[in-house]
Amino acid sequence: MNHITVYTTTKCPYCVMLKNFLTDKNIAFQEVNVENDPIAMQRVVQTTGQMGVPQSVVNGTWVLGFDPNSILDALKK
Repeated sequence: MNHITVYTTTKCPYCVMLKNFLTDKNIAFQEVNVENDPIAMQRVVQTTGQMGVPQSVVNGTWVLGFDPNSILDALKK
């Protein structure tokens, strides 16, 4: 079973694009809005070294930004 967590902010257009992509492909995901959860943002930055969003964890693999191909590749692993 696939597990995807998407870290987002409210006004990020790439976050919206990523969520729409996953929804359109019927891929279930959990969203964590880091504006509402600054501790989650600290964990993301400590893990990836990146402050930007979206960032996703797909079956344990980090995918930075809006990168549908990398997300689909990570789902195949």
